[in-house]
Amino acid sequence: MKEQKIKQDNICIGKNIKEIRKQKKIKQVDIVRRMQLMGIDITRESLVKIERGIQHVYASQLKALKEILDVSYDELLK
Repeated sequence: MKEQKIKQDNICIGKNIKEIRKQKKIKQVDIVRRMQLMGIDITRESLVKIERGIQHVYASQLKALKEILDVSYDELLK
């Protein structure tokens, strides 16, 4: 079964992820490392594309980001 992609057309998920990550002073490499430890296959380049809004985020990635950044889905999807 293919994993659900969450499109960033009408919402700025990537922008929200980047802002929250910077507020919490977490580096992209640290996010990627923690996601990989959670079993999420992602590279720093992919995270950069997600933050720029040029790559869709998968549901599993969004869930991991929510946990790592310690925020609600509402904060990520606002």
